[in-house]
Amino acid sequence: MAPGPRRTRIDHGGDDIETRDNSNAPLILAINGGSSSLKFALFEGVERVLRGEIAAIGLAGATLSVNGRHSLSNVSRPVSACDHPAAVDAVMGSIAVELKDNRLAGIGHRIVHGGPAYSEPARVDPEMVAVLRDLSAFDPEHLPPEISLIEAFQRRFPDLPQVACFDTAFHHDLPRVARLLPIPRRYEAKGVRRYGFHGLSCTFLMAELARLDGAEAANGRVVLAHLGSGASLTAVRAGRSMDTSMSLTPASGIPMSSRAGDLDPGLIAYLARTEDMTPDQFAEMVNFKSGLLGISETSGDMADLLGREADDVRAAEAVAIFCYQARKWIGAFAAALGGLDTLVFAGGIGENAPVVRARVCEGLGFLGIDLDEARNDANAPVISTDVGRVKVRMIHTDEEVVIARSVAQVLERDAPA
Repeated sequence: MAPGPRRTRIDHGGDDIETRDNSNAPLILAINGGSSSLKFALFEGVERVLRGEIAAIGLAGATLSVNGRHSLSNVSRPVSACDHPAAVDAVMGSIAVELKDNRLAGIGHRIVHGGPAYSEPARVDPEMVAVLRDLSAFDPEHLPPEISLIEAFQRRFPDLPQVACFDTAFHHDLPRVARLLPIPRRYEAKGVRRYGFHGLSCTFLMAELARLDGAEAANGRVVLAHLGSGASLTAVRAGRSMDTSMSLTPASGIPMSSRAGDLDPGLIAYLARTEDMTPDQFAEMVNFKSGLLGISETSGDMADLLGREADDVRAAEAVAIFCYQARKWIGAFAAALGGLDTLVFAGGIGENAPVVRARVCEGLGFLGIDLDEARNDANAPVISTDVGRVKVRMIHTDEEVVIARSVAQVLERDAPA
């Protein structure tokens, strides 16, 4: 029989707190690092036992919130986190109660950009880290902090397996007609193409759709609308990504909290000529000062904008443009798929803003989309009417569970025979 995953002894300090003993289930830590945040979750086998988030990393107001099965794990407090590696101490302190038996078997990381090289989860090694550094030019907002987290955990636990789970993998095999960008062909050889993102969310949503509605639904014509502070839509047929709104980087597609989404490329030259704007300044603008925040001039938070739209035309226009662009992509993807069977809303906005879902679906009756107002207002799992040709679902996505499952699969695959 093959031995189980390697265990690493962890000096976590603190009080010796009694925890449940389930020695047959390895503990897996899922890390989901953003540009200024870090979400994490601890799994015992396939069961989540703790989740947490460190927000505002690099700022004086950084906070830690944790929700675990033990009362001592549940905290919400300020934390010192000058950068992502510094946040690792707070993460390990937060899961200390669960690590009484020192059974951490592996760590999984959401890696936003895998470039052309990676199409499935893989064990982290020095060669991969070098490749990710080279890819940082594609996504300088996400990849550097993600690499720094890998290295911080490596320094702390040099023998502990780490697994990279790529957000681009779900879209790796897009049809060429969707993948190729209409620029000189030589750039394809340099890895310049449509990649797509939110792939871990897409993976979870398609698995949930199959569980809820069966294989026939999952193999049908599906549009996944992951709408959050980062937002993208994906067209899926026969379980395969056929097209997606984000392209080379996560800044493209529909307008987001602070990202512009698709723009006329001539804008770069125009701003360079008229305002002497540099490429770095342009990237800063379209990633952190645009989208809902740029249009409203007040906030990139959809809930704030919905609360202000009655009295602030800027907020109303930001919401309207977001909903219009999401609706437009759904229509375009229905055309690309030759029709639509299922529409899935997910993400912070997609799961929690009935008014946004309703406005996105306005005027889509010709596709067979017919929302049930009461179901939608109640955030029901199915929010379409029983007579609508298209089933519209709301599914709570879970990127961390996809990470944990991927780590378990890689560890099992790589275990000695």
